[in-house]
Amino acid sequence: RPEHRALATSALIQALQQFAQTNKLSSAHITFCTAEEAAQGAEEGLLHRVTQQFHWYNKAYPDFEAFLGDLSSRKRKNIRKERARAKGFGGDIQVFTGEQLQPEHWDAFWRFYQDTGARKWGRPYLTRDFYDLAQEHLQNDIALVMATRDDTYIAGALNFIGREALFGRYWGAVEDHPCLHFEVCYYQAIDFAITQGLARVEAGAQGEHKLARGYLPVQTHSLHWLAEPSFQQAVEQYLEAEKRAICEDIEILTSYGPFRKPTVEEVE
Repeated sequence: RPEHRALATSALIQALQQFAQTNKLSSAHITFCTAEEAAQGAEEGLLHRVTQQFHWYNKAYPDFEAFLGDLSSRKRKNIRKERARAKGFGGDIQVFTGEQLQPEHWDAFWRFYQDTGARKWGRPYLTRDFYDLAQEHLQNDIALVMATRDDTYIAGALNFIGREALFGRYWGAVEDHPCLHFEVCYYQAIDFAITQGLARVEAGAQGEHKLARGYLPVQTHSLHWLAEPSFQQAVEQYLEAEKRAICEDIEILTSYGPFRKPTVEEVE
């Protein structure tokens, strides 16, 4: 029931604040909550942050071609061209899940993950043991996309399967090939979601290039508590300005979306 959910959310927020204060923590954070939970948290004194991700939505498509039919002609042709170019790496692309996942897949993906971390600022924070634990406890919740040529894995993307969504998380490769990133990360994820009847693919933050591949900008929400009142006030002012910028950005990006305008006959 909604009223029970609201009471439970309120109790959890109060318990979180009490725990943070008792243990003299500088802050506490609730990430990827719903818009309703965020609104309630803000009413109870937490800071509400609005950020942006790119999601693909499944309109009960029977296959990938049906999805392409919803796009503008130019975007449709571009995606077909990119998928054709991606095949130029000369190998095969497979999706492994459940008992199909083997240690050799994780050995290869670990190399991809390390390579991606070496190319960006910062450092990889997952260990090799993480993938063994994922294999042991989450194998049915994983969709690992791997590009293979001559029995050698050259690129891959790690996705987690939720009740309604596929969550794209990590990508890596040891060779560079045109459009292979788009195929492994975005188009294979869409194919998988359609086949499995998932409602959406959450491709994560950053990258306006996702827009042309059928992914739309959406708001995401989080809640934050800061122990220092003056710091909390300063952050609150920043978040208000950030929210205005995010909402404006989403509005602009959506207006340049890849989907075709409905015809008069379709509207009627």
